[in-house]
Amino acid sequence: MTGVEPMIALSDVSKTFTLHNQGGAVIEVMRNASLSVAKGECVALVGASGAGKSTLMRMVYGNYLAAKGKVVVAGLDVAQAAPREILALRREVMGYVSQFLRVVPRVPTLEVVAEPLLAVGEDREAALARARDLLTRLNIPQTLWSLSPTTFSGGEQQRVNIARGFAHPYPVLLLDEPTASLDAANREVVLTLIEEAKDRGAAIMGIFHDEAARDRVCDRVVDVTGFAPLQAA
Repeated sequence: MTGVEPMIALSDVSKTFTLHNQGGAVIEVMRNASLSVAKGECVALVGASGAGKSTLMRMVYGNYLAAKGKVVVAGLDVAQAAPREILALRREVMGYVSQFLRVVPRVPTLEVVAEPLLAVGEDREAALARARDLLTRLNIPQTLWSLSPTTFSGGEQQRVNIARGFAHPYPVLLLDEPTASLDAANREVVLTLIEEAKDRGAAIMGIFHDEAARDRVCDRVVDVTGFAPLQAA
């Protein structure tokens, strides 16, 4: 990996939250966080609940603004980027599979999954074919494809969210508990999708409480507890 720029690189990143309902008190939740993820590598974030795993992921995605340091994704410093640059990065480079599906109501499931491909100009039929393949692999019955996923069960919504996240071959993927609450068959599908993404060179950062899944697909583990202010002091 010598001489190869990582796809994700955090350097001396700190994060604070301002409690406006408590007199504007400023709480430091992360200090001097530094880590990198290379192409074809999967890095797991671990640590106790509240240690900062989700906060770190949201800073990489651009939902949270770092108080200090650099958060570079595919050459763009998300901590300093303009909103339009972050939106372009999300559309073309960085996918995020969260635990919750957030989509416009009444849009058919097939369209929801195909949308990331259509957004980058993919041929419509090719995008729909990819969506059909993923929905089939993730065992979403074809009878549901024309319905809005907002009406689905929690497990079905999670699988639709995974299909949507893996539809476009993002060079960078952020995964938040991608195998949580899945049965054995669908868990196997998701792990295979992660392995396929790694094989094509995607840089993956994720939160994996499933230790067996983590051992199978992750190359390294980073304990974010080391980025806590008391630890860093």
